[in-house]
Amino acid sequence: MSGYGGLVVVITGASEGIGRALALHVARDGPRLVLAARDAARLESVATEARALGAECLVVPGDLTERAACDSLVAATLAHFGRIDVVIANAGVTMWARFDALDDLAIVERTMRINYYSVAWLTHAALPALKAARGRLAVVASVAGLAGVPERTAYAASKHAVVGFMDSLRIELAGTGVSVTVIAPDYVITKAHERATGADGRPLGASPLRQDRVMTAERCAALAAEAVLARRRLLITSLRGKLARLVRPFLPGLVDRLAARAIARRH
Repeated sequence: MSGYGGLVVVITGASEGIGRALALHVARDGPRLVLAARDAARLESVATEARALGAECLVVPGDLTERAACDSLVAATLAHFGRIDVVIANAGVTMWARFDALDDLAIVERTMRINYYSVAWLTHAALPALKAARGRLAVVASVAGLAGVPERTAYAASKHAVVGFMDSLRIELAGTGVSVTVIAPDYVITKAHERATGADGRPLGASPLRQDRVMTAERCAALAAEAVLARRRLLITSLRGKLARLVRPFLPGLVDRLAARAIARRH
C-alpha cells in the first residue's frame, strides 16, 4: 500500500463535487473511507464506486450545521475503525448576490454555520484521535478566503473565518505531529454553484459561471489529495490566486479591481 493506503480518512461533503472526487481519487490507494453528507442515497452511490476502486467505506449521513452531527460522525468513525488519520472538511455552501440586494439575511448565518462552525465543531471532536495518530487535518476553503470577492460577501467571510481558524490552530498544534492544510481552490465545476443562494434566499437553479475555463472537481481533488498527504500548509490551485495573494499587500486597489472584473466576466 502507498499514499492513503490503510489510513482512516474522513471526508465531509462527500456526496458530490470536490468531496466525491476526493473520495474516488484516494480510494485507489486502499484507504478506510468515512463519507459524510446529508444525502444518504448519494453517499451510498459514492461508497459503491469507492469500494470498487479498493476502499473500505463507512457512510455517515448527517447535517453538519448541527454540532451533535459532527460529534456523531467522529464517534461513528472511532466505533467502526478505532482511529482517525485524516480529516478533510469539505462540506460547504455558497451564495451569489450583492449584500445590499439581499432580502433574507438568514443566508449569512447559514453560510457561516456550514463553512466555518461545522469545521470548528468537527475539528474539536476529532483532535484527540488526530493527535494520537499524528494525523492530518485539512479544510477546503477558497481563494475567497484570502481576498475579498464581490457578490460573495457571506461566503468570503466564512472562508476568511475558517482560514484564520486553521492558521491559528496550526500554531497551537506545533509539536503534536498533526499537520494542518488549507486548500484554496479558485472556481471549480460543481453543482454547488447551481444551488448557490441568490438575493431572494432561494437557489439560483443554474450556475452563474462560464465553465469553459473552470477547473474540474477531479483536477482539484488530485491537487488537494497530494497537498494533504505531503502535509503542505497551503494549496492555492490557480496562478491568479497565487499572484493576488502576493500582490495584495502592496497593490490592494488593483487586486480589488481585478476581483470585480473576474466576477463580471464569469456571469
